[in-house]
Amino acid sequence: MLLHVLAVGDVVAEGGLDCLGRHLRALKKEYGVHFTVVNGENAAGLGLLPRHAEEIFDAGADVITLGNHTWGKLQITGYLEDNPYLLRPANFAPNLPGRGAGVYDGPQGLRIGVMNLMGRFELDSNLDSPFHTADRLLEETEADLWLVDFHAEATSEKGAMGWHLDGRVQAVWGTHTHVPTADPQVLPKGTGFVTDLGMTGPTRSILGVKPENALARFQGQLPRRYEAATGPNKLGAVLFAIDTQTKRCVQVTRVDRMD
Repeated sequence: MLLHVLAVGDVVAEGGLDCLGRHLRALKKEYGVHFTVVNGENAAGLGLLPRHAEEIFDAGADVITLGNHTWGKLQITGYLEDNPYLLRPANFAPNLPGRGAGVYDGPQGLRIGVMNLMGRFELDSNLDSPFHTADRLLEETEADLWLVDFHAEATSEKGAMGWHLDGRVQAVWGTHTHVPTADPQVLPKGTGFVTDLGMTGPTRSILGVKPENALARFQGQLPRRYEAATGPNKLGAVLFAIDTQTKRCVQVTRVDRMD
């Protein structure tokens, strides 16, 4: 069969949550989506609360991934422990709450593995290597197909992860930078890749933040509390079509939606 996987970029604040709720199920129906992964680490601005996770699941996500703002709201720690469909980066310290990968039921008995990793360049060099962590998880965990959300700053690091995993996983996508990239592609050994999904949140903003708040930082002004922008929103998403017999991705397509 041709498995359609939808990957949705970082949900930012209430605007992003509302946009997700308005568009996700219709998008899934339009493209016959079988499995959906949503990055939710900015649902509360920085981090997310259990109620935000529930909203994202109610909107149509099968799995939620996180990133460098995982601990932005510490109320999520118990929920991370209890809900196997919420992942935080697998290369965090092993004693921290939650899990970084899981295997989930897909159509026709498929076992779909999802892995959440975080880059080290400009984010946190104290993390374990995401490359070594990916290798270990692939060795230790059995799944029919693998999907990887690589939450990283550098486009070069994201590209390196795609090529490192080419032929061993079916899809690798980047999150974190909130800007959609125009490079959806299938790598030579059959892994679908895109450098960044973009975000699901306010379009009239700087990465989801009120422009005046972000500008202050670059103009030598006193720091301001970042506040989510208002106005129209955009859902940033990429669709991966995976041949489950050959275990190769055959098509990668942007399917963004605007309010």
